[in-house]
Amino acid sequence: MDVLTQEQRRLNMSRIRGRDTKPELLLRKGLHARGYRFRVNVRDLPGRPDIVFPKYRAVIQVNGCFWHGHDCHLFKMPNSRQEFWAEKIAANRLRDRRTDLALSEAGWRVLTVWECSLKGLKRRPMDDVLTCCESFLQDGSRKVAYVGST
Repeated sequence: MDVLTQEQRRLNMSRIRGRDTKPELLLRKGLHARGYRFRVNVRDLPGRPDIVFPKYRAVIQVNGCFWHGHDCHLFKMPNSRQEFWAEKIAANRLRDRRTDLALSEAGWRVLTVWECSLKGLKRRPMDDVLTCCESFLQDGSRKVAYVGST
């Protein structure tokens, strides 16, 4: 049973951002400071990638560990409405795979940065995450890559 009323839960859920999240802003700020210029949430591309680098034909997706079902310390399946959440997270994962495939087929390289690499007990130093992103952008041979906690 949920400890919040339906109205309280609705209010909480309405405040969850789909774009301009704290991890996303942190990564964008760091990349911009290193001299990278990008576009944000480009509507013309499959899945509206979080950060788009047209010059490098690359995109960076910043995924929340809960919403995208990452197997890390930040993900825990809720105890209430487990069937609903299992379906929701499975659908999100499937959509992520389809989006990555569509971007790759369109000639874009994809890097996924997981929330756990930027926050939580097992987060990586910000310089390490930015260096991984920078390496990805400079190395044009890779197609799909991931940055997560260690």
